[in-house]
Amino acid sequence: MFKNDLLESLTKIHYSVPIIFWVPVIIYFIWKSYAQGAMSVGSVVLYFLLGLAFWTLAEYVLHRWVFHFEPKSAWGRRIHFIFHGVHHDYPKDRLRLVMPLSASIPMATIIYVLFSLFFAEYTLSAFFSGFLLGYLIYDECHYAMHHANFKSGLFKKIKDHHMLHHYSDPEKGFGVSSYLWDLIFGSGFPKK
Repeated sequence: MFKNDLLESLTKIHYSVPIIFWVPVIIYFIWKSYAQGAMSVGSVVLYFLLGLAFWTLAEYVLHRWVFHFEPKSAWGRRIHFIFHGVHHDYPKDRLRLVMPLSASIPMATIIYVLFSLFFAEYTLSAFFSGFLLGYLIYDECHYAMHHANFKSGLFKKIKDHHMLHHYSDPEKGFGVSSYLWDLIFGSGFPKK
């Protein structure tokens, strides 16, 4: 993707790195909301689950309207290719199936700042920890959808849905860790 070796290295990541990095961050935010913010366990769990649920919508919106946005300028097309186009061109590239920290950390920071406009500090900590767990599930599911061989069950259905997005119609099937929002917005695939 880049002629510069440093920039090129920032686009590749092993699937375990997000787990190693983000799990302690999630634990910190849960601890912050409970220990520092003196929120009740029930409140922490409630906001955590709200954040997790909100992630599912954010995943759909980002994939459908941001990652599949078709820019007109050459510069815009290049940025689009770096963020998502390369994945559609090389869907089996095992080092480009989870988001590199060079992109996920700045993106998470921007999202955290945006959320801080709507939530108090400790409520945000509980909500954001759920949101981050949703992101982590998405990232790891995405890797699994491309490299695991599911024989049956829910993960096989989700994988089939995602493979149809890649190999049948990239304008449908935007849910990766779930196809719930594809059902709601009518962007799923018709049943055979």
